[in-house]
Amino acid sequence: MFAIYGISGPIFQGTLEKMNQIPPVLRRGPVTPVRRIGDQIETSTFTEELANITAPTGTAEKAVEAYQEMLPQNLERGPLFLANQIMQPQVISVNAADDVARAWQVLVQHQIHQAPVLDAGLHLVGIVSERNLLTTLNVDGGQVRDVLARSVSDVMTTPVVAATPITDIRRIALVMLDRDVDGVPIVNDTGTLLGFISRSDILRAVVTDPPLSIWR
Repeated sequence: MFAIYGISGPIFQGTLEKMNQIPPVLRRGPVTPVRRIGDQIETSTFTEELANITAPTGTAEKAVEAYQEMLPQNLERGPLFLANQIMQPQVISVNAADDVARAWQVLVQHQIHQAPVLDAGLHLVGIVSERNLLTTLNVDGGQVRDVLARSVSDVMTTPVVAATPITDIRRIALVMLDRDVDGVPIVNDTGTLLGFISRSDILRAVVTDPPLSIWR
């Protein structure tokens, strides 16, 4: 179950299928790889280079066969994971009214790249990341310089997608991909912030033994 929270409160509550009918909150543009040659920088279309590489006939088939031979004959898939099983319950958050310099210090102090944003009533209203903050300040040698007079509410991403504790993490991963976000806050039915799931949390679950059942 998912929800979308903005400055005015809950905007949507429902299933992933229904939420997909809502336009994405934020999507970053594609990144063009760059390659430095001498003193010049030229853009490189990596996909075009790959297209010109042809593998020897039968190589892919042989690779698949070799991989299948290495797999255990009776592989039992591990359990599915829900949000409340892998989320970080100790959530570091910032206030919408905080200035951007303080928000930056919170991220650096706790070694995180993003944080949920709460309003004066402790309601989820957005999420702020390093990228958001760097639009208003310069960092030199780890020290903040040239700070614009902005608050977190001026630069945060809002509305923000959140999920309930019993949401399948595969669906949360799908939201991260489709909405191009690096984390999803976990809230209860009243919108109280309970935890946070980042890409790292999902990757950690994937490599857990027993293995995550991603097909069930």
